[in-house]
Amino acid sequence: MTRKPLRLAILEATATLEAAGVPSARVDAELLASHIVGVERGRLGLVPLVEPEVIEAYYRTVEQRAKRIPLQYITGTTALGNIDVEVGPGVFVPRPETELLLGWALAFVEGVDRKPPVILDLCTGSGALALALANARPDAQVHAVELDPSALAWARRNADLRAELGDTPITLHHGDVTDRDLLTELDGRVDVIVANPPYIPEGAELEPEVFEHDPHLALFGGSDGLSVIEPMIGNIARWLAVGGGVGVEHDDSHGERVAALFERRRVFTDVVEHPDLSGRPRFVVASRAVSADS
Repeated sequence: MTRKPLRLAILEATATLEAAGVPSARVDAELLASHIVGVERGRLGLVPLVEPEVIEAYYRTVEQRAKRIPLQYITGTTALGNIDVEVGPGVFVPRPETELLLGWALAFVEGVDRKPPVILDLCTGSGALALALANARPDAQVHAVELDPSALAWARRNADLRAELGDTPITLHHGDVTDRDLLTELDGRVDVIVANPPYIPEGAELEPEVFEHDPHLALFGGSDGLSVIEPMIGNIARWLAVGGGVGVEHDDSHGERVAALFERRRVFTDVVEHPDLSGRPRFVVASRAVSADS
């Protein structure tokens, strides 16, 4: 078997993925090629011919993607901010939209006077958001909470890897973000809280990559999608320091409802809805103004 043009292999892979109904088939075909060949996607054109064993390995990954296995499960990694984290079966794959929440949190923490600032990531999953924050703000104390033991194992793995690379270690906690007794030692001490909780309403139609592979514990928030967000807000009120800020990602069907949950508590002020890059409601932010008893 002779060497094959990589460009031709990518075209064939694209056709296979299109036939399987994979969104962004050409992009995924190129990303898989980049993963197998070991060059950046933008430099694939500089690889004219590929050895037969490499082509075979590439086609095997394409077959996996055609079965609607998430791209990130196949490559084993995903990016958020300036870092890569490992992902696979048993953990939610971070979405590009969360970059916006990360950007908001980093901008907010710039205005925090406390040294070191304290950051809390709720429903951390793979740990990607907490670890991206720790990477960008090595001076911060970053805490992260996860309920699912399988996801927590991924978060610990990623935390260890980032610490080995020199990032400031984060503190992981196994717990339920709606538990009123969770992390009482942080009451009134947290400057920035971020959360990407389960928020999809049960019964929603989802792509196979999501429904068949992402843990349902990380996806669904009850019949209305708010079964975690609503009780979690009471804990957010007691954790936040006066002047602290919170950003909560939510389903695009209930941005106004999440904002209303914050607005009905006098402890919060400056409640603002933020859209994603497509203009759909994506996350709500608020600040703590007064005591949590209000």
